Amino acid sequence: MLRIGGQKVPGRTLLLVFSDLGLVLFGLVVAISIRFLYWTTIHNYLQQGNAFFRIGIAMLACELALYYHDLYDPEAIRRHTELLVRLLQALGTACLALAILYYLFPDHSLGRGIAVLAAPIIFFLLLGWRLLMERWGFLLWEPRRVLVLGTGPVGISFVREILARPELKIKIVGFLDENRENIGKPLVNPGIIGAVADVQEVAARERIDCVILSLAERRGNTPVRQLLDLKFAGIAVEDAHSIWEEISGRIRVQHLSPSWLILSEGFRKPKLLVACKRVVDFIAALVGLIVSSPVMLGAAFAIWIETGGPILFRQERTGLHGLPFHILKFRSMDRDAEKHGPCWAADGDHRITRVGRVIRKLRFDELPQFINVLRGEMSLVGPRPERPVFCEMLEKEIPLYAQRYSVRPGITGWAQVKYQYGASVEEARTKLEYDLFYIKHMSILLDLAILFETGKVLLSGRGAK
Repeated sequence: MLRIGGQKVPGRTLLLVFSDLGLVLFGLVVAISIRFLYWTTIHNYLQQGNAFFRIGIAMLACELALYYHDLYDPEAIRRHTELLVRLLQALGTACLALAILYYLFPDHSLGRGIAVLAAPIIFFLLLGWRLLMERWGFLLWEPRRVLVLGTGPVGISFVREILARPELKIKIVGFLDENRENIGKPLVNPGIIGAVADVQEVAARERIDCVILSLAERRGNTPVRQLLDLKFAGIAVEDAHSIWEEISGRIRVQHLSPSWLILSEGFRKPKLLVACKRVVDFIAALVGLIVSSPVMLGAAFAIWIETGGPILFRQERTGLHGLPFHILKFRSMDRDAEKHGPCWAADGDHRITRVGRVIRKLRFDELPQFINVLRGEMSLVGPRPERPVFCEMLEKEIPLYAQRYSVRPGITGWAQVKYQYGASVEEARTKLEYDLFYIKHMSILLDLAILFETGKVLLSGRGAK
């Protein structure tokens, strides 16, 4: 199974991506065939020097539009009407983008006749395939049958995550408890179906593919011999923390043993990776400043008109190795926003100005942080930097919070694209779990995936406060 960083991409998602590409290509070929009718004319059209390049551009535009309209996110689509609307929006966006491209570069156009024919063909192909997948997709592969050994809190959280994500094709057969008296009791769904000591017998009877270890107390309770026999019989045996990480893209900090972190793979920072990341950051920040300068000038002017100066807001944050630095942002709150002391932003915060609401929603207030990246204080991708006063408080409340300082803070990050704005200790804990996952699996590929996903977050306005 493909992984982005250390997170598994569901097989259903991969199937949809590649099948969509195939269906778009098939739709374009059908449209070309209908448009020209005769094989000789079709052959001559395809023999043109850039014909396949033009087809490739159209396929890429459709694929990006499908992605940015959440058509690969099963949680975003609950009803057939929503699927219909999102498909229409996605293909409409792709057509608009291609129309602009063809206006600027006429030589890359497929031709108006082909485009008019291809759009409805591709729409009905994609709609029909998704409806077919919804109805008969379960026949493509059998779900993985999983048995949870123990009733620890991490295992229960893992099962709840699985039940919320049917696209993972994982069937939770049940739990095994240390106490035989608990057999038959409901727990999540399903409940306790046996005792820990009977793991080998239950695994054989239920045709188990994987055993997840989630014992509240392992010392003296782990059936080592039976698990070894299962392992050598070809049945996977995995720790609940490890599989939770793969499924959710988070490292759960509650009930986490330090030995798991110490012995776990990852958390490596090769000098070449650090150097490449810094070079990419510098070049991207320089380009970002140049490209966004008209937007920044407009935002600065709007702030000045509404509330006067200062335009920029400087605030102390905690950076790499716990060292303080001053982050730069466009001011989106009243000048005396913190006259009663520092506090997190909240929904409907009265301190935010009218211009501030717009630039926060569009994330334009973050653009001056390109300067922080150029200075080496921040990276494009990394954990968001927090204020020292909050850091001091969160380090006392949340285990491992200080480990965020092992990498440069970022303008965007894994937690930003996967979770909402953190405005409480519990939300900060969840964001830390995403940040630890990023630090463990940090790579250029994961950075690119985060930047790609950030574009979708910006377009949707998700998580802004």
